[in-house]
Amino acid sequence: MQSTLFHRAAAGLTALMISGMTYASDWTERSNLDLRPGVTEVSQDIQDLHTTVLWIVTVIGLLVFGLIVVSMIRHRRSKNPNPATFHEHVLLEVLWTVIPFIILIAMAVPATRVLVQLDDTAESALTVKVTGYRWKWSYEYLTYEDDNDIGVSFFSNLATPPEQYNNPVLSGGLFPYGTAKDLVGKEAPEKDHNYQLTVDNKLVIPSGQKVRFLVTSDDVIHSFWIPDFGGKKDAIPGFVNEMWALVPEGKEGTYYGQCAELCGKNHAFMPIAVEVVTQDDFKAWIAEEKEKAASGPDLTPFSDLDQAMEEGQQVYASACALCHGANGEGGIGLPFAGTDFATKSEHLNEHIDVLVNGRAAMPAFKAQLTPRQIAAVVTYERNAFGNDTGDLIQPADVNDHE
Repeated sequence: MQSTLFHRAAAGLTALMISGMTYASDWTERSNLDLRPGVTEVSQDIQDLHTTVLWIVTVIGLLVFGLIVVSMIRHRRSKNPNPATFHEHVLLEVLWTVIPFIILIAMAVPATRVLVQLDDTAESALTVKVTGYRWKWSYEYLTYEDDNDIGVSFFSNLATPPEQYNNPVLSGGLFPYGTAKDLVGKEAPEKDHNYQLTVDNKLVIPSGQKVRFLVTSDDVIHSFWIPDFGGKKDAIPGFVNEMWALVPEGKEGTYYGQCAELCGKNHAFMPIAVEVVTQDDFKAWIAEEKEKAASGPDLTPFSDLDQAMEEGQQVYASACALCHGANGEGGIGLPFAGTDFATKSEHLNEHIDVLVNGRAAMPAFKAQLTPRQIAAVVTYERNAFGNDTGDLIQPADVNDHE
């Protein structure tokens, strides 16, 4: 009877482990039962190591608990009222010392190999500096092959519409920042497969070439994590950590990650999106981006208020709504709807200056947004949310504040 139960339990556990590995066998599929192997070689090595150790500890667990059950049954008091009197058994003591040592070595050798591999950034073709901010990422391309002065950098912000995540919390009578009471009872927009993972500017890297990431932070501790690449690194102010990825040719596509270190209120709103392209496409893209960077900021004036408002709404949604509210009602940042700061002409220059150079907890956006984007968003903040100043700020006005 006991043997039958033991075999059934072992068979069930084996089936569960096999099913978990089956569900996780494809890097494009998500699994609730197991890690998926990822797309890079090192991420697949991590998955193999995970599976190997899982089997080892499973066998150990079955043996240990099996021996406990057998001992409880065979050596119960009703069957053996007089316990054995021996105090030691040399062979058993040697076995339970040597066997665990062998098991530890068997796990330590492949684990050490993978850990060494994770830190080996040598012979990288591309180097990208990754900087974490509250709550976005900055990417700066430093070197590529023989080019040591690329000069391309940009910020990456969450692109998921606020309407999808600003849903009223009715059970406690609470309404999160950016959520208006008139949304109560309304059906929330449908959330797609990549909810809260899409961004406005993706990190672009080539396939078939090793990419080195220099990871740091400008404010608090973040963590750069792309599961399909394997490994993750903390972004710590004042320190630079290294990691790398090599996506095989033929595996081009978009890969998603997230900040994996609790970094504040909007920690869940700083995703990572990496677009892997062929080497030819990457060279064409980087050449185009270098040309844009060399041409300087776009100071072309807006033709009218409507054009500035349209561009400003897009910038506000990606860069401002998380702190100031989707409807300008405020939150971590000050409100814009109906406030003197956003409606009085005497605060116009201050409004621009605060966005350009920052103030108190408000970060400086002169490195994050172009003069045209700053002009557009200030125009939007002064003419949206019920505000109606008629102010039209041009890129040249912003350029004077830098």
